[in-house]
Amino acid sequence: REPIHYAEVFMIAYCARRALSHSHNAGAQMQTLSNFPATRQAGLDLLSKFSPQAGPDYARGRNFDFGPNQPRFVSGLSPFVRRRLVTEQELITEVLKQHSADAAEKFIQEVFWRSYWKGWLELRPTVWQTYQTGLRGAWNAIQTQDGLERNWRTACMGNTGIDCFDAWAKELSSTGYLHNHARMWFASIWIFTLRLPWELGADFFLRHLLDGDPASNTLGWRWVAGLQTVGKTYLARPDNIKKYTNGRFTPTGLATKAVPLTGPENPPCGTLAPANPIDTALATGLLIHDEDLDLTHINIKRLPFQATAILSSHSTITPLKAADHVVQFAQGALCDTLGRLPAANSAPHTVKDVYDLIAWAQTHGLKQIITCYAPVGPIADQLTQARKLLAEQGILLVTVMAPYDRMTWPHATRGFFRFKDNITHFIAQISQRK
Repeated sequence: REPIHYAEVFMIAYCARRALSHSHNAGAQMQTLSNFPATRQAGLDLLSKFSPQAGPDYARGRNFDFGPNQPRFVSGLSPFVRRRLVTEQELITEVLKQHSADAAEKFIQEVFWRSYWKGWLELRPTVWQTYQTGLRGAWNAIQTQDGLERNWRTACMGNTGIDCFDAWAKELSSTGYLHNHARMWFASIWIFTLRLPWELGADFFLRHLLDGDPASNTLGWRWVAGLQTVGKTYLARPDNIKKYTNGRFTPTGLATKAVPLTGPENPPCGTLAPANPIDTALATGLLIHDEDLDLTHINIKRLPFQATAILSSHSTITPLKAADHVVQFAQGALCDTLGRLPAANSAPHTVKDVYDLIAWAQTHGLKQIITCYAPVGPIADQLTQARKLLAEQGILLVTVMAPYDRMTWPHATRGFFRFKDNITHFIAQISQRK
């Protein structure tokens, strides 16, 4: 773990030099996403540049991975959406200015896939807990089994001898990006060819992906392994890899069968938590976390916050240290959000843990803390613990769920294709809210 004081020093330093990072050009998307400053404006600029290509061009080219520094047909927007520097509604609204819903169907569906995964996990949070338990078991095994530790390290460093896999491991580690199709191939090779625990692969992604999201990542790896849609696996095939990498790779020695892994049955579908009431008469503090930096649904102008604090997920999302580019993007996104707050709210306290949160609230005489709702993941785990401890001190923790999430997540009760039937309705609701 990095020392606690480093987060505060880094936040000050990052914010001080943020203005120096704003210059970027359209070609940056073709290089590495980490070239982009972690700001809302950078995300909006990228959306504006991409949206003309979000129709038939995206549909034709989205599955091709031409490699680092090569043209891509995907948007590169996922790190900004992951932190909600740019929202899903903004993606859909901007794209529909350029294309009909039919012409942009594939891109729009990809936006809603993200919402579906989040909703599915939100309605079944024990799947995240099961993953965490499995990950702890895998780490214990690494510490006691030399062969497993060696094979895991070889895979993470990209030294397996499987050319495509090694190239993807190094691309991910150095850039924070991996094409979605490559993520599926990588996960399949990790599980069925290298026979490594899937939880370790999911953790490798979360440590390095700029858009690493607990829901999409966990459930995507489960889907490849045959745990999500029980019995249905994804097998990385050399001919498929050759086709969609434009002949860059024709790997040999890959598994020819993908026998589904076994695990607990999927839990029954639950329901969303009800909305929390806000008491405007209470002394109130604002808590900002990097799971959702869209503060519009909190309506901060209406509430006179007496103090502001920030909470980042990068130190708790993985048992190991997250990659520097992941930490920097998360901190930069928090910094950018702070910079867009009214001046009275812009001097934050960096929360170290739930006990530090309580001490901060007591120092400022707070009786209520308001924050954006955190979907299932490390921030939600911390807030669950904090809510109980704060209540014991007479302090309310109010989480405000985005209307978009409350609209979409309840429909993630079955598979995506059932969820997809609601997309027309979702788009209509988004249009009405503009």
